[in-house]
Amino acid sequence: MPWSEVRAAADYEAAPEPLAAAPALPAQPPHPQSRPAQPLHQPPWHQQRLETQSPPQAPSARPQAQPQPQPQPGWRAAEAEPDELAYRPPTSESLTSDLLLPGKRATPDGGWRRAVYRATGGLVRVGESSASVRRRDLVSRIRTPVAGGHHRVAVLSLKGGVGKTTAAVGLGATLASLRGDRVIAVDGNPDRGTLSDKVHLQTRATIRDLLNERALVARYADVRAFTSQAPSRLEILASDRDPGVSVAFSADDYRAVASVLEHYYSVCITDCGTGLLHSAMAGILELADQIVLVSSPSVDGARSASATLDWLDAHSYGDLVRGAVVVLSAVRPRSRSGVDLDRLEQHFAARCRAVVRVPYDTHLEEGAEFELDYLDTSTAEAYLTLAALVADGFTRPGRPVADAAPGVPLA
Repeated sequence: MPWSEVRAAADYEAAPEPLAAAPALPAQPPHPQSRPAQPLHQPPWHQQRLETQSPPQAPSARPQAQPQPQPQPGWRAAEAEPDELAYRPPTSESLTSDLLLPGKRATPDGGWRRAVYRATGGLVRVGESSASVRRRDLVSRIRTPVAGGHHRVAVLSLKGGVGKTTAAVGLGATLASLRGDRVIAVDGNPDRGTLSDKVHLQTRATIRDLLNERALVARYADVRAFTSQAPSRLEILASDRDPGVSVAFSADDYRAVASVLEHYYSVCITDCGTGLLHSAMAGILELADQIVLVSSPSVDGARSASATLDWLDAHSYGDLVRGAVVVLSAVRPRSRSGVDLDRLEQHFAARCRAVVRVPYDTHLEEGAEFELDYLDTSTAEAYLTLAALVADGFTRPGRPVADAAPGVPLA
């Protein structure tokens, strides 16, 4: 039976039956004390006054009840129900996959569930595990569209050696591998940054070269000549190898580079230096839409990270603190450390939006090129969670780029 006929039959059964006419009562003799009724041909006195203004009325005798018309199947009387409850014919929007394919479920992505699915030729489908459902939800959040077309994330730490650059590359690689748009990581370290060590370099060009030739950039291919791309599709814009040249990179220089990148990339991740007062940091914080603060699970590392939040609060960056994501990165294997990680996580959770623990990983300890396929399962899940938390902020429009240094034209 077609769906329209099923819906029409259901509406017809749900429609109320019409009221039957009331039975005629036998005439009763007037009560001795009751007032004699007016003759039928003589209306009452107040009706006589209205006859000069309105047409004559019918006799006051009760008319015979007329049979109500039966409602048509699938349609309801407009006077019986409001318009919003009236039946409307189905449209193409009602033809969903859940309606037409009620028995179809997602194919298991691994484990014994996938083995059973393959062994039975797809006849037996075991429900997805909670881990698979959680991973699908994280991937869906990571693919959140970027409001405004461009979003900037600053990864910073006041203390060196806590895995800041590794966290920036891991975040960028996870986003780039699961999203369809372009993601770039920029080395904003005024000293010799190590961001370029995490990928196989495809060019010797640096951020200084892009800054000097930005007026010649007219399309994405022009920018791509200055970057190196990892297997995850993450692009890297390296800093200068000469520390003497890198120090000259100022806040206005960063704004000029950011104004170029925002036209060709959806997400820009900046790997900041360890200081908060170096020349480029003012421009990075001014344009950042959110920050990722990296700390080691140690007493001195936690104090440095909390001091970073204090400095940001004291310099009118309270919105970045409240929306920040803190990463507790374990750079050493498990030891007999007495640091209470639960209390440490509670401290930062009370000040920031979220906290993520990244466990120790032998691949990350090597300090070589970053490969997502070489990560342990727990480490990959941690970066997946970090990317989802960062992508939750993509729904907020980004900050506009301030004007570059006076007299310097932008591309």
